[in-house]
Amino acid sequence: MPDRNLTRLTIRRPDDWHLHLRDGAMLRAVLPETTRHFARAIIMPNLVPPVVTAAHAAAYRDRILAALPEGAKFTPLMTLYLTEATDPEDVRAAHAAGIATAVKLYPAGATTNSASGVRDFEKVRPVLEVMAEIGMPLCVHGEVTDHEIDIFDREATFIDKILKPLRKKVPDLKVVMEHVTTQDAVDYVRDSSKNLAATITTHHLIINRNHILAGGIKPHFYCLPVAKREAHRVALVQAAVSGDKRFFLGTDSAPHTDALKLQSCGCAGIFTAPNTMSCLAEVFDAAGKINKLEDFASLNGPRFYGLKPNEDTITLTKGDPVSYPAHIDTEDGPVTVFDPGFDLHWRVEE
Repeated sequence: MPDRNLTRLTIRRPDDWHLHLRDGAMLRAVLPETTRHFARAIIMPNLVPPVVTAAHAAAYRDRILAALPEGAKFTPLMTLYLTEATDPEDVRAAHAAGIATAVKLYPAGATTNSASGVRDFEKVRPVLEVMAEIGMPLCVHGEVTDHEIDIFDREATFIDKILKPLRKKVPDLKVVMEHVTTQDAVDYVRDSSKNLAATITTHHLIINRNHILAGGIKPHFYCLPVAKREAHRVALVQAAVSGDKRFFLGTDSAPHTDALKLQSCGCAGIFTAPNTMSCLAEVFDAAGKINKLEDFASLNGPRFYGLKPNEDTITLTKGDPVSYPAHIDTEDGPVTVFDPGFDLHWRVEE
């Protein structure tokens, strides 16, 4: 029986299986917001230029470690940006050396800084076959980029036209469908018996497309994949709170300055790192499943990636509403923090 009267919860320290840290001044500003609560994170490689090789990943990892707050215990898990020119043997070497944990697939043009992504999937098949051989996961941004396909249908179309054929050709490849947004994706994961999992973001558990468009455009709710209708959000919540080992947290926390968000062609991305654990606790508590939060945030991800859960813990307590800054300041300008639109009563004890 769920305990709706629970006001204190201790869980293994969580990990973030999809995170954007950017670089330079932005990296230094946003990194502490993740290291405060998370022990590890899969770091996205879509910098300019992208993190394509083992050498690039090692250098980026060094920059992240150099930017860590004093006393922080945090492990960046690096990814390589998959291009049609990616060398399979460089991928193999990066994995063997512990430099890269996964490879990231962006269909060309799908999202921020994805112009170098894949157009012809047959050209990357040798890389995927090596990854299947060595057990290295492929993290997939699952949307087609055909402008004739409605933006709200691009995830479902990707599953049918790209992902299903790809997994038939390379059946031993471990795949993470990142930031899923639809009932279609949830069903596809549930119908797969092995080698497939999905991350779900904080914001997709909370907002639907009305939050972006109804009553005026809300650019700070704009992300890619874009939030879908309410029925899909409900499906994501049900998957997240179910305890199913194939679903786990990937915040897709993606900072952009307000100047870049608030323009005629604003950037896609929502910055959730500061308040994610409070938001998640509210969602799980409202569903009567607060006891499943540890599975989603702390256990299922390491299990899929073949890692041990973190030994240390965090404790969340429920009480009076907790407030978070509306934005954080960076040398490049302010970055707005995600506003869930309701009071947050759960907080992480510091």
